[in-house]
Amino acid sequence: MTATPLLPRNAPFLPEDIELLNKVVARTTPQQRSWLAGFFAGFEAAQGGGMAQVVPASKPRAPLTILYASESGNSEALASKAKKAAQKHGLDAKVFDMADADMALLAKAKNIVVYAATWGEGDPPARAVDFYQALMSDAAPRIDGVRFAVLALGDTAYTQFCAIGKAIDQRLEELGGVRTFDRVDLDLDYAKKAAEWTEGALAKLAPEDTQAAGGTVVHVDFGGAFPQADDDEPKFTAEQPLEAEISALVNLNGSGSTRETWHTEFAFDDPAFTYQPGDAIGLLPENDPGLVDDLLQAVGLGSDAALFLKLQKSYDVTTLSRAAVENYAKLTGRADVKALLEGEAYPKFASDRQLIDLFLAYPEKLTPEQLTGLLRPLPGRLYSVASSLKAHPGEAHLLVGAVRWQSHGRERKGVASTFLGERRRIGQTGRIYVKPNRHFRLPADGHTPIIMIGAGTGVAPYRGFVEERIADGAKGKSWLFFGERNFTNDFLYQLEWQDYLASGDLSRIDVAFSRDQPEKIYVQHRIWERRADINAWLQEGAHIYVCGDEKGMAKDVDATLVKVLAEPLKGDEEAGRAKLKELTKAGRYQRDIY
Repeated sequence: MTATPLLPRNAPFLPEDIELLNKVVARTTPQQRSWLAGFFAGFEAAQGGGMAQVVPASKPRAPLTILYASESGNSEALASKAKKAAQKHGLDAKVFDMADADMALLAKAKNIVVYAATWGEGDPPARAVDFYQALMSDAAPRIDGVRFAVLALGDTAYTQFCAIGKAIDQRLEELGGVRTFDRVDLDLDYAKKAAEWTEGALAKLAPEDTQAAGGTVVHVDFGGAFPQADDDEPKFTAEQPLEAEISALVNLNGSGSTRETWHTEFAFDDPAFTYQPGDAIGLLPENDPGLVDDLLQAVGLGSDAALFLKLQKSYDVTTLSRAAVENYAKLTGRADVKALLEGEAYPKFASDRQLIDLFLAYPEKLTPEQLTGLLRPLPGRLYSVASSLKAHPGEAHLLVGAVRWQSHGRERKGVASTFLGERRRIGQTGRIYVKPNRHFRLPADGHTPIIMIGAGTGVAPYRGFVEERIADGAKGKSWLFFGERNFTNDFLYQLEWQDYLASGDLSRIDVAFSRDQPEKIYVQHRIWERRADINAWLQEGAHIYVCGDEKGMAKDVDATLVKVLAEPLKGDEEAGRAKLKELTKAGRYQRDIY
């Protein structure tokens, strides 16, 4: 066991400083202490008027291939952080999006770290589909002796929790890879555990001489100011949100609508809160107090006021997952709860039910510790930002559709949407953060035409797109396809779109209101009707954007675009699908789906 170095009592510091420094040093790793040694050596060299000199490593760094499969950007962010952390472990890391990788890359690798998210019910993220299918195919290359480690991200609300990461981990072993660090499967509250896993995996993959030395000295540039945080890493995150004031809260639907869509404006003074059109804003909501009270009553804890506040603000009290049923069965020892995990019993019971249904159907008295042990942290909800910071300095606008329904005799509510729609008022605050989305960005060239496709709240990012282009003086053409139920009550931001059309800031708009006529008309129908013009715009270099529900609108739009692209190619849909993939690879077909 390696002893931790501690400062002696005669060190040239005040006694209280020695005590403080020893507390800090006691928590450091060998790699961190090595970094500090290099840091101070470089600092002293800089103070003497020279640059910090670093003795080059005696051996070249070991290559590391970091692959990620990401839908919302979580895996991508983890991969980026892993690349930076790899340096101190003597690893020369290169990061690859699976969308841009192929099997040749895998065959050449020596060490591999994979960050893989699962989308929906066990699917790979859209951008990673081709790579994933190639990896699972019989044509995948052998990787005998290649060392690897896999981190899987998922959501326990879905039955196929972390299915893609699990499958990749198993497949790499089947192809001859050597699992160097055990896979972890992480839920939405992944940040801390992912950081710990990354550190452990990199330490295992590090060259033996680096492990023995406890790390390497790193270069520190003292030629200017101390290094700042990377521009692509937002200051405000789910772990450190910004408390922002709600300055506007308006229901955009008419009184006769079956919808309820809230335009919400958050105001802030901190210049470090920045975003780009296409990014998402995360909202950390609070639970419905009525549901929290019902839950506590169901488990015999209705009089615990402190626990009530804790559940309202910090725990997910709605999600019914297979993991929750498993843990409840173990905790209570109930055979009938355990039976829910057999065959098709769980999906039948869980369909359109929430956690409280489990406690009501199989009641048991719990202690506060037992109850919170069954719950996961309350996750934030992400919404495409509906504004441009250039057009609205110090503001972030969201478009949030209130979710309400009834099932199994109970009234249900969306956690975040009714938090805004029912329990927040102008002047109150909300906790928000930024989730960058570099795969849903405006073209760098403002002359490039854009085609924006969305239904319902999927129109939100396009408001930000148009505002940004106006602020930048961009002259490229823009075309909006928008769909909703009724023209009179559901035309979100109608007056703004009409003003943009009149000014020429929006070149064209096509709308589809599904319930304004006997036959249902959706945005994909308008796209097909305008297929000749769409192909003409694509010939001019247009970028296409799709935002909305993946299982409904986005899926249908995708299929329609394949047909649109196939028409000039003699109707060959395979050729149309290949063309759509080409546009995706080129960054000209971008989707923000949920």
